[in-house]
Amino acid sequence: MEHITFMQEALKEANKAYKLKEVPVGAIIVKDGEIIGRGYNKKEILKNPLSHAELIAIDQACKNLNSWRLTNCSLYVTLEPCAMCAGAILQSRIDNVFIATKDFKTGALGSVIDLSNIKEFNHKVFINYGLLKDEASTLLKKFFKELRSKKKWRDDREVEGARLESV
Repeated sequence: MEHITFMQEALKEANKAYKLKEVPVGAIIVKDGEIIGRGYNKKEILKNPLSHAELIAIDQACKNLNSWRLTNCSLYVTLEPCAMCAGAILQSRIDNVFIATKDFKTGALGSVIDLSNIKEFNHKVFINYGLLKDEASTLLKKFFKELRSKKKWRDDREVEGARLESV
């Protein structure tokens, strides 16, 4: 039950991204039953390819713990992390990653490649798929359907992004 509650929190973060016309991915980091980091995609608004939900959550968690090591922490994320985020997960020593839905285009924890399964890496992470998969998938599909149907929608993000840069 606790895992569902935490993934629901990640979905709340994804909804924040959706409302800002960002790809709706949300992430939270938990240690000892408490959320220590939150993030949602802000790549378009901040005009920064590093502004992925996972990296924002990792950054916040590191600041809260005053350490780059996130041992004994779990990450809950609504979409399978890309290679950049998977690398950050391994580098920060997160122990568990709960992923709502797979990403068959850029997923780097099992779908396209699996950085967690490279035997030469010194850190191993437990991966669990499917927690609230339907909810996360539905939100992502809705987003991309709207994006395809509204040609101007992408251009509108430029204007809104200028107003929301401090988000």
